[in-house]
Amino acid sequence: MNKYKHYYYYLLLFIIALGLVFLGLVLGSVDIDIISYLKGEADQTTVYIINNIRLPRVLMSVLAGAGLAVCGAAYQAIFRNPLSDPYILGVSSGASLGASLAIVFGLEGLFFGISGFAFAFALFTVWFIVKISSIGNRLHNTTLLLSGISINFLMASIISLLMVMNKESMDKIIFWTMGSMSSAKFSDLGIVLFFVLLGIVVIRIFAKELNILLTGSETARSLGVDVEKTKKIILFFSTLMIAVIVSYCGVIGFIGLIVPHIIRLLVGSDNRKIIPYSIFGGIIFTLIADILARTLISPSELPIGSITSIVGAPFFIFLLYNAKKKLNP
Repeated sequence: MNKYKHYYYYLLLFIIALGLVFLGLVLGSVDIDIISYLKGEADQTTVYIINNIRLPRVLMSVLAGAGLAVCGAAYQAIFRNPLSDPYILGVSSGASLGASLAIVFGLEGLFFGISGFAFAFALFTVWFIVKISSIGNRLHNTTLLLSGISINFLMASIISLLMVMNKESMDKIIFWTMGSMSSAKFSDLGIVLFFVLLGIVVIRIFAKELNILLTGSETARSLGVDVEKTKKIILFFSTLMIAVIVSYCGVIGFIGLIVPHIIRLLVGSDNRKIIPYSIFGGIIFTLIADILARTLISPSELPIGSITSIVGAPFFIFLLYNAKKKLNP
C-alpha cells in the first residue's frame, strides 16, 4: 500500500484539477450549461464562449500553473533557498519591459506582437544577468541573486517612466504586468505546451542532481555531479519555459514560490516527488486564482496576478518570519 500511495494522491489531485477545469468552463460573466454542451445540444453562443474563450483560457491556466510551480521547485533547489522563485533572475522584469515597449510604441504587429517582444527581452535579461554573474566558468549563487534583484529594480523603474510618459497606455501595461489569461487562444497553446513539457521533462530528468545540489556545491562535486553544467542546463530550460509563459500570460507572481514550498513541507525534500506534486499543485492554485479573477467582480475582471499576490505576499512574510525564528532561537 505504501509503495503505491503516491499514485493514489496523484489520482486525487488529478480529480480535483479536473473538477476545477469544469468549474472554469462553467463560471464567468455568462452562465454556461456544460451538460448541454457535452451532449452537443448547446446553442451557438454557448459553443462559441466555451470553444473560443473559456477552454483555451482554462488550458492556458493549466500549462502556466504547472510550469511556474516546477520552475519554482528547480530554482529553490539550485539556490538552496526556499524563498527563490522563477522570476528571481529578471525574467518577469525583462518580459514586462519588452511588452511595455511594444505597447507604448505600437509594435503589436511586429515580431509576434507583445508576446514576441516580451519573450525576447526576458531571454536577453537572463542572459545578461548570467553573463555578469559568471566568475570564470562558474555561476556564483549570491552574485546571480544580487544581479537579478538589481536588474529587476532597474527595469521596474524604466517601466514606471514609460507609464508616466505614456499615460494613455498605462492601464494596458498595468493589466499585462499583473497577469491575465483573458487573451489565451488555441493558436498559442501549442507553443506554450511544447516549452512547458520540454522544461518539465528536463527538470525531472535532473531531479536526482537537484537533490544532491541541496547538500552544497562542494559535496555535489565530490559525489560526481557536474555542478556548473547542471545549473546552466536547469537555468536555460527553466528560463525558456518561464519566458514563454510570461510572454503569453503576463506576470503571475508567487505560484513558483508558494506551491513547491508547501509541497516540500508535505512530502519532504526529494525533488523526484516534489516535481510531480508541484505540477498538480500549480495547476490547482492557478485554476482557482483564474476563476476568482473573473468572478469576484463579474462582469469585470481582475488581473490573476493580483489574486495570487493577495495569497502569496502573506505567505512570503510567513516564510521570512519562520526563517528569522530559526536564526534567533
